[in-house]
Amino acid sequence: MARSAQNHILVVDDEAEVRTLLRSGLEPEGYVVLEAKNGDELMATLEKSPVDLITLDLRLAGEDGFTLARQVRTSRNVPIVMISGRSDMIDRVVGLELGADDYITKPFHMREVVARIRAVLRRYAPVATAAAGTAQDQKQALYEFEGWTLDISRRDLKDPDGEHCELTTAEFNLLCILVERPGRVLSRDELMDILKGHDWTPLDRSIDGLVARLRKKIERGNESPQLVKTVRGVGYAFAGQVTRS
Repeated sequence: MARSAQNHILVVDDEAEVRTLLRSGLEPEGYVVLEAKNGDELMATLEKSPVDLITLDLRLAGEDGFTLARQVRTSRNVPIVMISGRSDMIDRVVGLELGADDYITKPFHMREVVARIRAVLRRYAPVATAAAGTAQDQKQALYEFEGWTLDISRRDLKDPDGEHCELTTAEFNLLCILVERPGRVLSRDELMDILKGHDWTPLDRSIDGLVARLRKKIERGNESPQLVKTVRGVGYAFAGQVTRS
């Protein structure tokens, strides 16, 4: 498969049998599979090899998968699919809130794993800056906010210095939704419902993680966001001054 041939997937699991199973299911789909059995090998692989997606077991010997996910999230914008024997809803929610892009419980069907990985990678694929020819791309809209320029027709974002800012498909779609509704408080459920029409599925619904990744790219001081504001207990609102031309 041409699209997946360049994708490198890092399988993190302390069970060799599970790593072998995932490798045997992913490599025939064209993915390059790397392996790590603990946190040290995970971080070392990220330092020396290209990684497009991580599958992460939460029950590594002597290590907390949640902690490892948090460490990865603080330094890299790489998608994480948690694959774990923990089926408790609380674990699933915690995993998604930490920024995981999906959560799959063991035992799993390999075809489902491949489908979900493909969906996550599709959301992270860089957005083309040229007009794509779809109905949505034909919509002529140019927004400016705090020095930034968002060209929806070209699916392009430029920073105040005029430099192109690369966003994934999901990040770009979320930014469009927020900028088109400045000052309006949008609940997480509302954002999920709108994003379902933008290559987003209910199983991949970590809105908080997506907002965090968008903030890292457009906020000057991510510790105190000025553009994408959190409305405690409700959701998010775009606080920037927006003009449209």
